[in-house]
Amino acid sequence: MRVLLLSSNTEKITMIPLPLGLAMIAAAVKKAGHLVELVDLMDEEDDRQTIQKAISTFRPDVIGISVRNIDDQNMEKPRFLLDKVKRVVDDCRRVSSVPIVLGGAGYSIFPESALEYLGADMGIQGEGEEAFPALLDRLQRGVALRGLPGLYLRGRGLQGRRKFVKILDEVPFPDISFPRGPASGEEISMPVQTSRGCPMNCSYCSTPTIEGHAFRKRSPAAAVEEISRHVEAGVKTFHFVDNVFNLSLSHAKELCTRLIDRNLKISWRCILYPGRIDDELADLLARAGCVEASLGFESGCERILRAMNKNFSLQAVRRASAALKRAGVWHMGFLLFGGPGETKESSEQSLAFADSLDLDALKITIGIRIYPFTTLEKVAREEGVISAGDDLLFPRFYCAEEVKDWLKETVGARVADRPSWMIEAE
Repeated sequence: MRVLLLSSNTEKITMIPLPLGLAMIAAAVKKAGHLVELVDLMDEEDDRQTIQKAISTFRPDVIGISVRNIDDQNMEKPRFLLDKVKRVVDDCRRVSSVPIVLGGAGYSIFPESALEYLGADMGIQGEGEEAFPALLDRLQRGVALRGLPGLYLRGRGLQGRRKFVKILDEVPFPDISFPRGPASGEEISMPVQTSRGCPMNCSYCSTPTIEGHAFRKRSPAAAVEEISRHVEAGVKTFHFVDNVFNLSLSHAKELCTRLIDRNLKISWRCILYPGRIDDELADLLARAGCVEASLGFESGCERILRAMNKNFSLQAVRRASAALKRAGVWHMGFLLFGGPGETKESSEQSLAFADSLDLDALKITIGIRIYPFTTLEKVAREEGVISAGDDLLFPRFYCAEEVKDWLKETVGARVADRPSWMIEAE
């Protein structure tokens, strides 16, 4: 079959993201024997013209559309991003009658409601490297789709319980030629994924819904091999898109050691779990080329950490920050204000704690986006913050009433005096 894959994301919320997930799907589809064309709409001035040209020249039998973001998670002025994706679906409909299949991280959080809203034919929740080729096979043979793991049909719901790739090394590398960013020539860091899934179950997090709870790793040898392929093609800057780079401390250390041994002369950034950082890891990170690390501790109050279901202490955060500073790794902290139980006292504790760390930067978010299947959703429904029938596709936020207005003024004043602090999404 001829398969056209469209990356619909045009948002640059924190960086210019490359369509790694869709590129991995493209590699899997190609491995299954199909012809593939991947189009990234990020840098296109006229989406409609680009889509029309791609469909008329490639003549696809199936169109896959990746949905990365639902909204920008900004409580003050939230931007709903699916209307732009809906236009992409509509533009495809105008010039083609072939099946349109949705996928991607954003879609996977809201598989049924997003499918209905966008008006596509079907969608695959979660990992598509196995599910999408299986779908193509059935479409090609003209057989029933019932039972396909993770597949949703519009108006007919889930067809089969979703499955997860157990051995990540069996997932094919994306083609080295997959889209690398704007035509302007601006250097973009290449995304790399070495693990999937998160067993942490933080109260507000959507990652388990997207990737599952089971933590699965790509071998360090395979990950370094993938990076080496990109280095040979001229790429020198990378970022690890793992939800937590060091969830397995031994895995992170081995990966860094292999990068050091290969002497690839690259620079990269990652997200670190504060509870699993020691001096050895910090030193290995620096020597392996890590120039930026995000330290998501979210609160400086032990009580709020417990409410968020965080499994690390403030002392662990302090040790992690100090280790990264000693190793010379630039690191940024994060505070997330307004969750259940937040008070003026806990907020002041968080601000004071962040002040006491030797961070290079701090990002602050006020209000927490409520996602389905999280503890936060349950609390919000019990408290009447969201109604029983709200599927949460349109952004809803939780912010404790006691501090909602106070936080804006207090945090704003604190940020104004600290050049390295910033309020997220402002």
